[in-house]
Amino acid sequence: MALSKVFERFALHSPVTVMLRGILESTLPDERIDELFCAHAKRQYEHELLFSTAVGALSLAVCGVHKSVNAAYTARREEFTVSVISLYNKLKGTEIQVSRALVRETARRLEPVVRALGATLPPPLPGFRLKIIDGNHLSGTERRIKETRTLHSRPLPGQALVVLEPELMLATDVFPCEDAYAQERSLLGEVLKTVQPGDAWMADRNFCTTLFLFGIADRGAHFVVREHASTLCGKTLAGRRRKIGRCETGMVYEQKMTIVNRDDNDRQMVLRRITIRLDKPTRHGEREIHILTNVSRRSAIKLAELYRKRWTIENAFQELGQAFESEINTLCYPKAALLCFCVGLYLYNALSVVKAALRAVYHEEAAVENISGYYLSDEISAVYGGMMVAISPRQWTHNFAHLTPRQLANLLKQLAHNVRIRQFRKHKRGPKKPPPKRTGGLRNKHVSTARLLLKRTSKPTTALTA
Repeated sequence: MALSKVFERFALHSPVTVMLRGILESTLPDERIDELFCAHAKRQYEHELLFSTAVGALSLAVCGVHKSVNAAYTARREEFTVSVISLYNKLKGTEIQVSRALVRETARRLEPVVRALGATLPPPLPGFRLKIIDGNHLSGTERRIKETRTLHSRPLPGQALVVLEPELMLATDVFPCEDAYAQERSLLGEVLKTVQPGDAWMADRNFCTTLFLFGIADRGAHFVVREHASTLCGKTLAGRRRKIGRCETGMVYEQKMTIVNRDDNDRQMVLRRITIRLDKPTRHGEREIHILTNVSRRSAIKLAELYRKRWTIENAFQELGQAFESEINTLCYPKAALLCFCVGLYLYNALSVVKAALRAVYHEEAAVENISGYYLSDEISAVYGGMMVAISPRQWTHNFAHLTPRQLANLLKQLAHNVRIRQFRKHKRGPKKPPPKRTGGLRNKHVSTARLLLKRTSKPTTALTA
């Protein structure tokens, strides 16, 4: 009874924290995380340290509950039967297919919850399952590895291609790569293995290759990809370019284009080439962008506007960086850094379901563009540690572990009614102003702020005339 009262107090005063922890308990309990490890690990094994325990410690650092993995280990020392060195060895040895499985399983189990909430977003391309793919290079780490200590350059621990489904607002797949210098195109063969009939893949020009476009089409899927200037074989324009009309960013034109697959007996494919003549040039000075697609029976203007939704995934990367410490610069080994990034995606998906529950209750007031993931995660990181001390793991298991997607959705809605929605609204800023011109010589490395403020407040003296 006492625990029940404590649980209810957290549900009343910090419902978003309870919602996130409940989603994690229902979606990927420790037993399921260990099952994923056993199913996908090829070299590592679980002997004294369970993979779920390592992920739990890493999650606390990614959530911001603790400043580092070492701090999380120290706070939960009684849960470990091994040293902190063994924990770090576990992280740096986690194979990338295990990290990927963590993200895929999360998305698979959370999709029915989002649908049960009735909080899916309008399909951007009706009749297709839109998937936006983009690459993310992990930022440089500290120079803790012996080979990097004498370098001026910052070590890069790897990169990943991430697939986001905007209708669900879930990261449904990830393709990790340990080599930060590898081209994104070298991973496209793995991406093609996941393409299904009825998919529509959207990507920027780095993904515009002959084999990738043919591979998508051959699997009964479609694409909306920005044209690259030099990566397509035998591209030939056909007919004249027709003016279609205006979209939000400029005038839209359309023309047919043929590409050739040299690796398949010069097989040809006819595409639609949609051109947007921009009202304002891009940051690289480009006045036109060209979009290639095999989607028929859709307006060129709507497809041009659809491509603008590709920024959804970059907004997701930005929010991932703001809301979670998904790139901890002390995790220098590539496998550990990529696992950390995938744990960040796992938590991003859970937070997306929290947002979906808020949309289901508050509708337009909690629209995607209005709710801040940063403020949500700030609330969660402030409360999470104390909540886990006050409420035992057995209580979480009892309340969430055995719920169906429909039952979890209903419980999330009940909790969402306790949320003060204004607390989590984004504060939109105006357009950025150009930075002012700097003054002072390069030799002046510092300046007294107090003296500058004194000059601001002091009144200029007026010279007396004789």
